[in-house]
Amino acid sequence: MQLLEQVAIFLLTAVLIVPIFQRLKLGAVLGYLAAGMIIGPWGLGVIGAVESTLQFSEFGVVLLLFLIGLELEPRRLWTLRNSVFGLGGAQVAATGLVIGALALAAGFAWQAALIIGLGCAMSSTALVMSSLAERGQLLTRYGRESFAILLFQDLAVIPLLAILPLLAAVQGHDGNRWLATAKGIAVITVFIAGSRLLVRPALKFIARNRSREVFTAAALLLVIGTALIMEKIGLSMSLGAFLAGVLLADSEFRHELEADIEPFKGLLLGLFFISVGMSANLTLVWSEPLTLFGLAVAMMLIKFAVMYAISRATGATNDTAQRLAVALAQGGEFAFVLFAAATGLGVFGLETSQLLVMAVTISLLLAPLLMVAHDRLITRWLDRTSIPEYDVIDGPGNPVIIAGFGRVGQIVSRVLRMCGIPFTALEVSYQQVDFVRRFGSKIYFGDATRLDLLMSAKAGNAKLFVLAIDDVEASLKTAALVRQHFPDLPILARARNRTHFFQLRDLGIKMIYRETFLTSIAVAQQALLNLGFTAAAAERAVALFRQHDEELIEIQHAVHHDEAQLIQNAQLATEQLKSLFEADTLNLLNQDSEAVKSQPGI
Repeated sequence: MQLLEQVAIFLLTAVLIVPIFQRLKLGAVLGYLAAGMIIGPWGLGVIGAVESTLQFSEFGVVLLLFLIGLELEPRRLWTLRNSVFGLGGAQVAATGLVIGALALAAGFAWQAALIIGLGCAMSSTALVMSSLAERGQLLTRYGRESFAILLFQDLAVIPLLAILPLLAAVQGHDGNRWLATAKGIAVITVFIAGSRLLVRPALKFIARNRSREVFTAAALLLVIGTALIMEKIGLSMSLGAFLAGVLLADSEFRHELEADIEPFKGLLLGLFFISVGMSANLTLVWSEPLTLFGLAVAMMLIKFAVMYAISRATGATNDTAQRLAVALAQGGEFAFVLFAAATGLGVFGLETSQLLVMAVTISLLLAPLLMVAHDRLITRWLDRTSIPEYDVIDGPGNPVIIAGFGRVGQIVSRVLRMCGIPFTALEVSYQQVDFVRRFGSKIYFGDATRLDLLMSAKAGNAKLFVLAIDDVEASLKTAALVRQHFPDLPILARARNRTHFFQLRDLGIKMIYRETFLTSIAVAQQALLNLGFTAAAAERAVALFRQHDEELIEIQHAVHHDEAQLIQNAQLATEQLKSLFEADTLNLLNQDSEAVKSQPGI
C-alpha cells in the first residue's frame, strides 16, 4: 500500500472515530486507540505494517516530551515542588514498588519487574486533564494535585527511558551499555554548556529575518537533531527532545516554539496512539479475557488504594482523596512508550508487552466510566454520611439574604459588613463553606432552592435578596422560588451573560447586573485614555455606550426567542451606536467652538 493511501486511511479513521469518543466524553486518546484497533491486523486488517508505522509515529512522543520540557520553567517547578516531588514521587515509588513486587513474585526478572511496576504507575495525562477541564475541576485541590502528580510522572519517564539500555537483556554487551550511558552524560553536559552559546544565538539570528517557515524548520531541526544524537549514542530520542525543551524553557522563544511545534505534535501523537491500537492483539481479548480484565482491574485497584492512602496521609479529606485516587487509577500513554521501548531492547518479550498494552488499554476504557460512576453513584451512596446536614438558621432574621457566596457574594458581604448592615449568607457547597469559615466569616451551609431553608432564613421579613449563585440553573430556580413565595421581596440578581439576563427578566426581576459588564466598561475607558482620549471624552464615550447597551438589552429581551429578529436588532443597533457617537462628537465640537467665541476679546 502506498504511503499516501495509508495517510488517507489514518486521517479518515481518526476523523470518523475520534469525534464520537469525544462526544461520549471518553477522550481523544481512546478514540485514536479504537481507530487503530479497527484498521489494524487484528481488526479489519486494512493496514498490516504496524512496526514501520509505530517507528515513525514515535516522533509524536518525541515532540510531546519537547513541549513538556518547554513547560518546565524552574520558577514554576519550584513553586509546585512539594506537590510534584512529594505527592508525585510517593505515588510513583509506592505504586511501582507494589506492582513490581507482584511482577517479581510472578517470575519476571527484576529488570522486567521494575519496568512493569513503574510503567503501570503512570496515568493518562491527556485523559485526566481533559476530564478535569470538562468538569471545571482544575482549580480544586484534587485537580491541582492531579496536575502535580501527572507532571512528576512525565518527568519520571525521562530517567526511565535513559536507564532502559542498562536494563536491556542483551547478553555480552554490559560494557557497551555502560559506555553508551557515559557518552550520554558527556553529550548532555556538552549540550547544556553549548546551548546558550550556539542554540539561542542561532534562533535569534533566524528570528530577526522574520521568516515564520524558517523558524519552524529550525525548531523541528532542533528537536530532531537532539533526538538523533541521543539515538546514535544508544539512548532514547525522547530524552534528547526533553532536554532541548528544558534548556529553552526560560528563553524568549518558548511561546513561539510551542505554537510552531504543537500542530505537528498533535497529529503525530494521534498517529502514535493509532499505531498502538493497531499493535494491540485483539485475539487476546477472546482467548484470555479473564486474564486481561483481571490485570486491568487489579492494576486500577492497587493504584486507587495506594493513591487514596497517600492522599489521606497528607491531610486530604475523604472526598478529595477518593476523587484523586479515581482520577489517577488508570494506566497512561507513557506506559505504551516504556513497554514498546523495553520490548525493543529485550527487557521482556513481545507476548508480555502485548498483554500489558491490552491491560492498560482496558483500564483507559474503564476510567471514564469509573469517574462517572463515582460522581453519580458511589459518592452519593458511600459518602452521604460525610456530607453534613444543612445548617439550622435560627434567630429573628436579617434585612439582607445573600444566596451564593462565591466571588460576587463575598464582595457584596464585605461592603455590607463595612457599613454595619447584617446579612444571612447561604452557600450550597460545603467545601466553600468550610474554606470561608476558616477566615472568620459567618455563613450557612444550605441550598437556596429549598423553600424550607428560605423560610428559616426569614425571607418573608427581609428587605433585599441578593442572588449571586454561580450556577445558572440553580440561579433561575431560586429566583422563581422567591418570586412565587415572597413576591414583595426585591431581588438584586447577578447574570453571567445576556442569555441569563433574559431568563431572569422573564421571571420579572428588574435589578439585574451582568457580572462582567461594568468591569468591561472600565477597561474600555482605560483603553481610550491610553489611546490619547481626554478623560472627559473617554468618560462620555463609555457613558454613551452603556446607556445604549442597557436600552438595547431591554429591546432584545422582547424578541430574544426569535433568533432572526435578535440578529437583525443587533446589526441595526451597531449602526445606531456609530451614528450616535458621530453626532455626539460633532455636538461637542460645536459647543467648544461657541465657548471659544464667547471669551472676551474674541
